[in-house]
Amino acid sequence: MSDYQPVLSTVKQLSLLSDKDLRQHVRFLGHILGEVIDERAGRDVFDSVEKLRKGFINLRKDDDAELRTELLSFLYTLDEAMLREVIRAFSMYFSLLNTAEEAFHYHNRMIQLRNGGQLWNGSYLDTLTQLKQDGVTLPQLQQLLDTLVYMPVFTAHPTESKRRTVMEILRRIFLLDEKLTNDPLTPFDEERTRKEIKKQVQLLWTTDEVRAVKPTVRDEIKNGLYYFNVSLFDAVPRTYRNLENAIRRVYADDITAGEQFEVPGFVKFGSWIGGDRDGNPFVTAATTEMAIQLQKRTVIRRYQEDVTKLSYLLTQSQPLCQISDKLAEDIEQSEQLYAGAFAVNAERFLNEPYRRKLYMMRYRLDDNLRLLQQYFRPDQPTTSFGVAYQSEDELLADLRLIYDSLVEHGDAELAGAELNDLIRLVETFGFYLFHLDIRQESSHHTQAVSSVLKASGLHDDYQQLAEQDRQQLLTELLSTPTLPPLPELQGQDKEVLDVLQLMARLYKEVSERAFGSYVISMTHEASHILEVLLLARFAGLCGIDERRQLFCHLRVSPLFETIEDLTHIEPVMSALLENKQYRSLLQASGNLQEVMLGYSDSCKDGGILASGWNLYQAQQKISRLSQQHGVMCRMFHGRGGTIGRGGGPTHDAILAQPMDTVHGQIKFTEQGEVLSFKYGNIETAAYELGMGISGLIKASRGVVTDTGHVETEYLEIMHSLTQAGENSYRKLTEDTAGFLDYFYEVCPVTEIGMMNIGSRPSHRKADDRSKASVRAIGWVFSWAQSRHTLPAWYGIGTALENWHQQDPAKLDILRQMYRRWPFFRALLSNTQMSLSKADMSIASRYAALCQDAFQGQQVFELIAAEYHRTVEQILNLVGADKLLAETPELRMSLRRREAYLDPINYVQIMLLQRYRDNNASDEERTRWLDPLLRTISAISAGMRNTG
Repeated sequence: MSDYQPVLSTVKQLSLLSDKDLRQHVRFLGHILGEVIDERAGRDVFDSVEKLRKGFINLRKDDDAELRTELLSFLYTLDEAMLREVIRAFSMYFSLLNTAEEAFHYHNRMIQLRNGGQLWNGSYLDTLTQLKQDGVTLPQLQQLLDTLVYMPVFTAHPTESKRRTVMEILRRIFLLDEKLTNDPLTPFDEERTRKEIKKQVQLLWTTDEVRAVKPTVRDEIKNGLYYFNVSLFDAVPRTYRNLENAIRRVYADDITAGEQFEVPGFVKFGSWIGGDRDGNPFVTAATTEMAIQLQKRTVIRRYQEDVTKLSYLLTQSQPLCQISDKLAEDIEQSEQLYAGAFAVNAERFLNEPYRRKLYMMRYRLDDNLRLLQQYFRPDQPTTSFGVAYQSEDELLADLRLIYDSLVEHGDAELAGAELNDLIRLVETFGFYLFHLDIRQESSHHTQAVSSVLKASGLHDDYQQLAEQDRQQLLTELLSTPTLPPLPELQGQDKEVLDVLQLMARLYKEVSERAFGSYVISMTHEASHILEVLLLARFAGLCGIDERRQLFCHLRVSPLFETIEDLTHIEPVMSALLENKQYRSLLQASGNLQEVMLGYSDSCKDGGILASGWNLYQAQQKISRLSQQHGVMCRMFHGRGGTIGRGGGPTHDAILAQPMDTVHGQIKFTEQGEVLSFKYGNIETAAYELGMGISGLIKASRGVVTDTGHVETEYLEIMHSLTQAGENSYRKLTEDTAGFLDYFYEVCPVTEIGMMNIGSRPSHRKADDRSKASVRAIGWVFSWAQSRHTLPAWYGIGTALENWHQQDPAKLDILRQMYRRWPFFRALLSNTQMSLSKADMSIASRYAALCQDAFQGQQVFELIAAEYHRTVEQILNLVGADKLLAETPELRMSLRRREAYLDPINYVQIMLLQRYRDNNASDEERTRWLDPLLRTISAISAGMRNTG
C-alpha cells in the first residue's frame, strides 16, 4: 500500500524505539501488503487502493473540495467486486498496523527490563516501589497478597469481527516481526524473515476475514478457549514470576534479613460463554454441559503436554540423585495402583524416579481424557482404566510431592522453573479451566417459581403477591426442613430447573469450582435473589445435608443494570442482608456477596456521567452494607470494550473505583475485540495481566494502610455535574423529535445484526425500534461506526459549562479534581479518547442518510454542538491545546488511522444508501450487502475498541 522501500534496521543497542521507528516499520508492512495486493489481486485493485489512500491522506492535510468530489465520484464507479477488494485492503492494513503497534510496545517494555532501571507506570516494580516508599512492610504486603482475587470473565458479546483463523496468522506475523526487530540476525536470516512475513501476508490476503456463517454457541465457546491455548497458559505463570521477581528486588533487604513471602494463586478466570442465556435462545442446559466438558478437555490436554515435557527435563538418575522418602513411598504405592502404565515395559524409567512418577501421572491424565471421550463420542464407547484423577487437588498433590523432593535435595532452581509453572497452572485452572457463570433474566425465575409452587400445592398464585409477601413466603420455604418433590415442568420453566440440576450434577462430577456465580439480570427486588435460591434448593444445590447441616453450592450475584436499578441497590441489598435465612445460606456458601454492576445499559439509559457516578455511589453503598453485616464483598464489573460500555485501560479503571471498596477482590467482563487485543499474544497477555493486578494491589491498599479520602466538595460537584449531564443526554435521546429515526437511519445498527459475529440477537424484540429494545452493544457499536461515539461523551460538555459558567474559581476546583481524584481523571481521560475517535465531518455525511433531511440535520446540529462544547470544555479543564496531549502515543496511534478510516466510512455511507434503497430490486440490494458488512469489520479494526 506504499511506494516506500523498506529499510528496517535491527536494534542492536538497548535504546527505546521512537514513533519514527514505528512509522518506518508500519510503512514496511504496508509496502509488503501493497506488493501482495499487486501480485494477488491485480494492478487495478492496487491502483484503486493507492488512489484512495493517497487522496484521503492529502485531504487530511488540506481539505480540498475539488479533490473530495473527485474521490467520491471515483468510489461511485467501483463495482461490488472491486469494492470488496478495496475494503479488504484497508481492513488488512489496520490488522497489520495493530500488530506493528503491539510489537512496538512490547519491544520497548523489554528494553526497559533489560536496562534494569525504572519501569513503566503500573509495572510490578513501579507499584511495589511506591508501596514500600509509602511504608508498606513485607508482612503487610503478604497480608494484602493473601486477600487478592483477580478474575477476568470472558464473554461472547458480539463485537469481535476477526475470525480465529485470521488471529492465528496475525500471531505468526507478530512473532516474525519480533524476531526481525529484536534478534541479532545475519543479512541472510533477516532477508529470510522478511520473506516469511510476506508469505504470511499472502496467506492473510487469501483468507476471508469475514465469517461465512453465523457462529454457533459451540463456535463461541471454542473462540474463548483459543486464548488459553495461544497465550494464557504461558502468560499466567509468567506474570506470577514477574511479581515474585519484583518483590525480591524491592524488598531485597527484608528477605536477606530472613523475612519470607509467598505469592498465593489469586489469578482466576471466569466465562459467560455457554452459560449466558439472557436473550440467547441457543444457550440451553445441554449447551452449558458442552461448555464445561470442552473447558475440561482443553485444560487436561495442556496438563498432559506439560507433564510429558517435564519427563524430558527431570531426568535425574539413581544413584546419582536422591529423592524424598515421601516421593519414594508414593512411587512404590503408585506402581501397584497404576501398573497399567508399564504394561508394555515394566522397567521403563526404573532408575529415573521423577520420570517414572511423571509417566504414571500422564497415564492417569490419559484416563481423564478417555472419560471425556465418552461424552464427546458416545457412539464410540471408550473403556476407562479406572485410574483417572478425581480432582485437580490430586494432581496438585503429585506435583507438589515432586517439587518438595527437588527442593529437599538441592534442586530448588529446577523446581522453580517449568514444574512450578505447571503448579501455577493447576492452581489457576483446575480441571475446569475457568469458573462458568450462569446468567438469566429475573422474570424467568419468577415464572418458574410460580409454576413450581402451584404444581406442588404450596401456593396457587405466587405472581399476584406483593413484594413483602413474596419475600416472606420464599424465606419460609427456604427455612423448612423438607420440600415436596420437584414437579414435572414444561417449556422455559423446565429449562430453568434443568440448568440448576445440571449445576448440581457437574459440581460433583467435574469440580466444586466449575461454576462461578448465578447472575440475575434485571434484578429489581430482593425476591429475585430468593427465587433463584428456592429453585436451587429444589435442584439439590442448597438445603440440609444428611448431617443436618445447611449447605449452599450456589453463589447468586444480582445484576443492577439501568440507572433506576442502581438507585434500588440499597433497599434490595439491605432486605437480603437483614434476612436471617439468606445470611445463613450466604455463610454456607463462603460468606462472600458478589454484586454485578452493569455499565452498558446504565450508559445507554442515562448517559456516561449518570452511569459512571451512579456506579460509583452504588459501590460505596454495597461496600458499606457489607461491612455493617460482616460480609465479604466482591464487585463484578460488567465492562465492555468501549468507553460507552465501561471500557478503558484496566489499570486506571481499577484505581478509579471508590476508595476502600476494592478489598483485594475484583471481577470484570472482557468482551469481544478486547479479548484479541489483550490476549492474542503471550507477551501482551502477560503485560495486561500485570497492569490489572498492579492496579488491584494499589486499589486494595486500604486492607493494610490508611488510604485517605475524597474531598466532600468533589462529591457534591460530581452530583451536580451528573444531574446536568443526564438531563442533557435524556433531552437528546428521549425528548428530541426524530432522534430514534436518526439513530436507526444514520447508524448501521440493523446491518450489524446481520453480521456473523455472535449467536445472540441484536435486539430484545425484533421489530421494536426503541432505545430500550436495542442492546447496549449494538447501541455503542453503531454510534462508533458512524463516527459519532456519542454514548461516551454526550452531556459532559453541557454539564461542565453549566457548572463553572466561566467562574475562574470554579474552573480551578475542576482542575484540582482532575489532578487529584483518580475517578474524575479517568472519566475525562477516557472521554478524550472517545472524542478523538469521533469525527463530526464524517458524522455529517452519515446524517445525510436520514429520510427526513430537515429533521436529521436538526438532530445532527444538536450532537455536533455538544461535541464541540465538550472538546472545548475538556481542553480548558486539562490545560491542553489538543485532545490526548498527555498521552502522545495514543494520540499518534489514532492520528495514524484517520486517513485510512475516511475512505471506508465514505464507502459504508454509499453502500448503506444502495442497500436501503427501496426502489431497487432485491437482487440489486443484495449485491451490495457483502461489501457493506465488510466495511463494518474494517472500521472495527481501524478504531479498535468499537463495541
